[in-house]
Amino acid sequence: MESKSYKQLHPMLKSMIPLVESIGKTFGKNCEVVLHEIGEKYKTIVAIHNGHVTGRSVDSPMVNEGLESVRKRGNNSDHIVNYQNKSSNGKILKSSTMLIRDEKDQVIGCLCINIDISEFMIARHVLEEMTHIDMREEQLTSENTTSNVSDVLNILMKETLETSGKPVAYMNKDEKVNIVRQLDEQGAFLIKGAIDAVAKVLCVSRYTIYNYLDEIRGQQ
Repeated sequence: MESKSYKQLHPMLKSMIPLVESIGKTFGKNCEVVLHEIGEKYKTIVAIHNGHVTGRSVDSPMVNEGLESVRKRGNNSDHIVNYQNKSSNGKILKSSTMLIRDEKDQVIGCLCINIDISEFMIARHVLEEMTHIDMREEQLTSENTTSNVSDVLNILMKETLETSGKPVAYMNKDEKVNIVRQLDEQGAFLIKGAIDAVAKVLCVSRYTIYNYLDEIRGQQ
């Protein structure tokens, strides 16, 4: 476990540092446990175990996804468990965030748990494929409709990624190009903002998506 001693660190946070290593060792190498200190003008990691999951270490700045997930649930909820998250390199994470408050009810930190479930997602895809049963004819004729173009784009990306059977973190360039090809064939890039949205999902730059499209259309 990585940790750092801070003279001004709140005693409540200091007391939780041993828990970071204990939880991480209990759930194994794919479980990252992070203790953050949160001040008025900063958010920083003071202890971390299995930091290789997201590539972070002590003193790394805190990413805001965990806090944003808590805020979206309302001010009365300090603990959000089992939400899906994603690392900067495309790993799929099962995450939980627990805010830590002092005796004045002020947020002074948070304990975050991020479990890399990328390999389990691959296994789930294999199991779903093996247990798939063809839909009845009347089910095949029904269509899901939506009037929101952003919803259409999200559905196209979700369905296309599901057919790949791989989390983005495990995809090579050819597989990502194939995802872009399928989306292009379905007209996804006619939707405003599609380039940036697909780039974010595939963990590449928008210019890489343009290069993929040039390569695909050049072959055609």
